[in-house]
Amino acid sequence: MGSGLDRKKREIIMQWIRIVAGLLVFSFGVHLTIFANIGLAPWDCLGMGIARHTPLNYGLSMTAMSVIIVLIDLLLKERIGCGTVIDALLTGNFVQMFNDLNPLQNNSLWLGIPIMLTGFLIMAVGMMIYMKAGQGCGPRDALLVGIGKRMPKIPIGTVQIILLGTVLLAGWLLGGPVGIGTLISVFGAGLMMQLVYSLMHFEPREIRHRSFSEIVRILSDRN
Repeated sequence: MGSGLDRKKREIIMQWIRIVAGLLVFSFGVHLTIFANIGLAPWDCLGMGIARHTPLNYGLSMTAMSVIIVLIDLLLKERIGCGTVIDALLTGNFVQMFNDLNPLQNNSLWLGIPIMLTGFLIMAVGMMIYMKAGQGCGPRDALLVGIGKRMPKIPIGTVQIILLGTVLLAGWLLGGPVGIGTLISVFGAGLMMQLVYSLMHFEPREIRHRSFSEIVRILSDRN
């Protein structure tokens, strides 16, 4: 019994390492979309739009939006796990690290488009790595999966396009800035995701995630 429990604990720790590795890859992809310098992503457009109509600044708007997304995830019965917490703690810092290592920005639209698409491809790979750990997704990824489960016949990449298109529309209606990169983000992120997941035969809707309480229970069990 004890050896089985120890194996479970080692498995959880290895999954944490996998989550961190996946988020590191994902964050490098995010950095490339920033380095491309051809427009805001849809979620950032919405955050800027919210900031225009509320006392919140951009940072607080994004934070409030994350909290709301988590509440929606819970309503969709998506598990909030250790992966969700690790995502919240590390992703922003990883992106900042890559930005600090490469503070320059691209100044060519035609070079920026393939750089942004490459960033989306790398982000999809990172998402796959950390989702496979089965310890919960980041708030936006959990929202994507939750919506995708209610649209089971639609490819997950298409669900991503629908989600980002809705977010962009809301941001645009609120006065958020929309550029060529914003429009490319809507379609590019979903297309790159579908490409990677089809090649790797990965379906995020099939992953069974452990909740935070479940992980704590296993780690605290001394029997």
